[in-house]
Parts: sequence; structure tokens; C-alpha cells
Amino acid sequence: MLEKPSLDNPSATASRSLRLIPLASSLLLSGCAGAGQSFMTPEGPISISQYYHLWFVTLVTLIVVLPVLIGVPLLAWRYRYGNKQARYAPNWDFSAALEWPMWLVPCAIVVVLSVYLWADSHRLDPYRPLASARPPLEVQVVGLDWKWLFIYPQYHVATVGEMAFPQDRPVSMTLTSDTVMQSFMIPALGGQIYTMPGMVTRLNLKADRTGSFDGMNTQYNGNGFHSQHFEAIAMTSQGFDSWLRSVQENGIALNQTSYRILGRSSTEDQVHAALGNEAMPAGVTFFNSVAPDFFMGIVMRYDDGKPVPPSDQPGSAAYNRQVASK
Repeated sequence: MLEKPSLDNPSATASRSLRLIPLASSLLLSGCAGAGQSFMTPEGPISISQYYHLWFVTLVTLIVVLPVLIGVPLLAWRYRYGNKQARYAPNWDFSAALEWPMWLVPCAIVVVLSVYLWADSHRLDPYRPLASARPPLEVQVVGLDWKWLFIYPQYHVATVGEMAFPQDRPVSMTLTSDTVMQSFMIPALGGQIYTMPGMVTRLNLKADRTGSFDGMNTQYNGNGFHSQHFEAIAMTSQGFDSWLRSVQENGIALNQTSYRILGRSSTEDQVHAALGNEAMPAGVTFFNSVAPDFFMGIVMRYDDGKPVPPSDQPGSAAYNRQVASK
């Protein structure tokens, strides 16, 4: 029986659980993505629990699926046209020995999975804070065409193309969109959450080690969809402090002027070309002097009961033309 990993202390229990997963399946899926880039290579307490969850459901489901996969070829071989030894029973229509397992086993599986999924739906609630001795890092996320804006309200800085955080602290994210509906996900750390204009969703994640993890938008949103990736970088506390100083010193002010340029449909590289400087990493843009209410100002634009004019709606054709003409 697999042991369920704990969100409070996943490392010991998860390592025992994962060793019991069939090695062949991991080898078959290992070519799908590099280490730290896929939900099949979990690197945080949430993703480890989701990995266990996936395999538990898969193994329970195989109780029904495997007999079918094995039995159908055997029956086809047993009752093939050339086998004269197979018993011919044209009037056979019922067998209690078959009927009871065929109905009771699937019913039992439905009951077991229902209880298990109900419990895990609450245990893995993306809004649920993660237990930690250190307070979570607050990050506000805004979805745009075709990039994510990460705001650090405690430090009055923001970034595009890169989300850094200390490895020994949970990350508590609040998310919204200033364009079409989008889907935020860092597969190796777990979780997936939608973002919509005028709404705020939440996601809590944590990394078990330092490193770089691929983040993305999984909801198609136009021509630049394939470029909407970013680096989620788990750092040491000292490394994160140094990173913050670099953002504060080398960033540009995030105000209405720079945000209007940022809101145009553009990739991270195009944003860097328009607003970045040589002190910033390639494809990454740093911002400083971020107002404390900048994130909520974006959310509240959609809360007055009036539609946002196309010329003020990031990502719209009218908005893009207006920004390009200036």
C-alpha cells in the first residue's frame, strides 16, 4: 500500500511512496520534459502530493482496466474460428460468478475514489496556505498578452519573464488578468489556476530545492501563446536579497506610462526590447517604484459595472494600434 505524503513534511513519506511507483512508467515518460520542468518530476510539496494522487487513481482504475486489456485478447484467441476445442454455448446469457464482480468491483472503486478525491480536493486546495516556520512571500500576478507580470508588494518591485523566490519560504500568489482568460501553471511545483479580468484567484506553492522551473500559460490566447513562458527561480535567502537589490537598482518605474506599453500584445523579449536595459537579463524586465495598490487598481477597472473601452483594454486591436502610434 502506498503511503500518502504529508504537505507538512513531504520529503520522508514522499520518497518512500515514489520508490514504489513502477520504474518502467517513469522511464517511458522521462523524455517528455527535462528535470524540474514536468509534473512527472515533482520538486515541491504540492507537486509531490499531486504526483502521488495521479498514481493512486491510476492504480485503482487499473483494477477494472487491466482485466479488460488482458481478457479481450484471451477471449479472442480462445474463441477464434480455428479453435475447435472451444465450448460453443449459443444460449448462455447469465453467470452469477461474473455478474457480481462486474457490478460490485466498479461500484467499490467509485466509492473509494469518491472519498479519496473529496479529501484530496480539500487537502490540495490551491487557496489553502502551506505550513511553514517562515511567513509566505506575497506575489501578485497579472496575465497579459503574452507574458506574466509579477508584482512584489512588500518590496515595491515587479518583473516580467522571471519570478524569483526564496526556497525556504512558501509563495502565496494572488492572480488576475488584464486581458483574456488565462491559465497559470508551474508544472514541477504543482497547481494550476485560471485568471480572469475583474477576479482574483489564489495559489500557494513551495520548492523543495533551489533551481529554475518552467512556468507557462496553458490557455490559448493568440499568436504569441507559445512564447508565454517564464522562469520560476527558487533561490537561497541571500540570493533572493541580492536579486531584489538588482531589481530595485536596475529596474524602471512601473507607472501608467510603462504599464500602457507593457499592456500591448507582445512577448517577453519584445517587452525587454521596449523597456529593458543592459543590466537586465535577456528576455527579463525589472520594474521598481510600484505603487502599493497597483494590482488592485487593475482588478477594480472591471468592477464599476461599465465595459472597458477597447482603446483602454490591453490586448485589443484598438489598444495595440494606439500604443504603437505613440
